[in-house]
Amino acid sequence: MNKLQTAGLKWRRAALFRAVCAVAGAAVMGLAPVAPGWAQTAAPAAAAPAGKPIKVALIESLSGTFANTGEAVFRNVYWAMERVNARGGVALPAAAGGKRPLVLERYDSKGQNEEALSALRAAIDDGAQVILQGNSSATAAVLIEAINKHNEREPSKRVLFLNYSAVDPILTNEKCSFWHFRFDAHADMRMAALMEVMREDKALKSVYLIGQDYSFGQAVLREAKKQLAAQRPDVAVVGDELHPVGRVKDFAPYAVKIKSSGAQAVVTGNWGNDLTLLVKAAREVGYEGSFYTFYGNALGAPAAMGDAGIGKVVAVADWLPNVPGAQSEAFYQSFRERFPKPQDDYVHMRMQLMIEALAQSIERAGTTDVVAVARQMEKASVQLAGQGGTMRAADHQFQQALAVGVMDKKGAPGVKFDVEGSGYGFRVVRQIPAVKAQQPHSCNMQRP
Repeated sequence: MNKLQTAGLKWRRAALFRAVCAVAGAAVMGLAPVAPGWAQTAAPAAAAPAGKPIKVALIESLSGTFANTGEAVFRNVYWAMERVNARGGVALPAAAGGKRPLVLERYDSKGQNEEALSALRAAIDDGAQVILQGNSSATAAVLIEAINKHNEREPSKRVLFLNYSAVDPILTNEKCSFWHFRFDAHADMRMAALMEVMREDKALKSVYLIGQDYSFGQAVLREAKKQLAAQRPDVAVVGDELHPVGRVKDFAPYAVKIKSSGAQAVVTGNWGNDLTLLVKAAREVGYEGSFYTFYGNALGAPAAMGDAGIGKVVAVADWLPNVPGAQSEAFYQSFRERFPKPQDDYVHMRMQLMIEALAQSIERAGTTDVVAVARQMEKASVQLAGQGGTMRAADHQFQQALAVGVMDKKGAPGVKFDVEGSGYGFRVVRQIPAVKAQQPHSCNMQRP
């Protein structure tokens, strides 16, 4: 069985269950108590919810090349559930169990689709009603298909799939599903946000496109060419390359080609170690161009680039730590107090909003019946720390503002916070409202 195969996690599962069912702030897995100061972002702590836990399963890479990305997700979702449980849990009618806590269980996909499917079966057998996954669009696609089939075969054990990071546009277009909800901006939305900055860079005349060779990486490069042709036809694409996902240990040959091409900028959707190793190799071969990225704002990338990235590494996200505003600042500082280790510094607003939307939808449904919850999720509208978003019912694509940042030294104007203790942070140079960030869809959803 795939469940909890990460070494040493069996004992953690019991501890995690007890901690999540207790008032937020109980120590678990060596984590510090929840920091105070949530006046603007959460309700005060309430008595621990005593009802039957609502099981949520996280299926993610928790070992191997991309384990750091899976652990980052776990911290974010765990923290979001602490907040819900601290205010008394999910409030349901007495007949539906009263106030019930959310409990998070971990399932290691090892970065493999077959392992993810095994984890899905284990999670359902364990009574999970909500599945979380996101760090691979290829995995998300197979999970959507499997959940579609399962929910049709076993209507009494249906599950929802909440996706926080799998951004291949097809997942809310041709492959859209009533059971799947995406809380991240998809690749076309992110590329359009990056293009807002690229369009104004009049000195830019050539770019090198590089990405991971699977559905998401292919979608990023395809959309980059499409949007460049439409908005910057004067910019030449001097390289267009895909590489294996998670298997390249030395990106020097790629970096040499990028430098030799004369490209003034690299456009990439790479994430995790595939991005960190790429930017590190580029620095080592003396590449001096810019990087337009989807995920260049953390997981080692800023430290790998160092001073060479100042003013040259651009990242797009649903939110960045240096987004202006007192509520946003308090939100980020609370996370850093909760997880003080520099390597744990990767907070995602969208994951917080996702858990808020889940709690809201269950409460409005008045039941944990998956169909009823899904119908409420289609109308979800949530706010937190000055940020927020709404679910679009037509395709189940969350609509939210996006931010584009440029790397700079901590302490520079607009860079109060750095990333992972690196001394480098991201200055917000563009904020795109949700109404402008949205994209058309081609979903033809079948509803039960």
